This record gives sequence, structure tokens and C-alpha cells, in this order.
Amino acid sequence: MQVSLEWYLGLTAILFVMGVVGVLFRRNAIVMIMSVELMLNAVNLSLVAISQSLGDLSGQILVFFVMAVAAAEAAVGLALIIAIFRSKSTVDVSEINLFKN
Repeated sequence: MQVSLEWYLGLTAILFVMGVVGVLFRRNAIVMIMSVELMLNAVNLSLVAISQSLGDLSGQILVFFVMAVAAAEAAVGLALIIAIFRSKSTVDVSEINLFKN
């Protein structure tokens, strides 16, 4: 049984919406970064599905670049969250104001 492109794109849309909801409605910085990673992985899934259906490898090659950027974003974001947690003792975004002492 072959899974059609519409099923992959539907799953991609669901994952992307879950990521957007996580970024918009959660106040924990770690959950927000995880939601951004979920959105990036949804885009990766759509790139692979579309490139597979077209028979072109350029979308799959682009996925490797997106994964590298996502890994760098996660590492830098986690380092920033750890630095903010050490100074403010919270990772709640609504309680963090970096411009006040």
C-alpha cells in the first residue's frame, strides 16, 4: 500500500499547527524551543514528501541544511536559556525582562 502525498502534507500541517500553538500559548522557554523544532521538522517532512513525489533529490538535500540550522538553533537557544535561568531563576518568558536590573 502506497501512502499518498496528501496524507504526508496533512500530517505536516497538523505538526506545524501544533508547533505554532506551542509557541503562541506556552510561556516556558524550553517548550517554545521544542515547538520551533517541531515546526522545522514538519517543514522537513513536507520537503522530503514533495521531493519524493516529484522524483527530485533537491528537497532532500535541503533537509540536511535545515537540520544543521535547527541543531545550531537548539544549541544556542539552550545555552541562552541556561544563562537566563542562572541569573533570573526562571524560564517563564512572561517573568523574564532582560532590560530591568
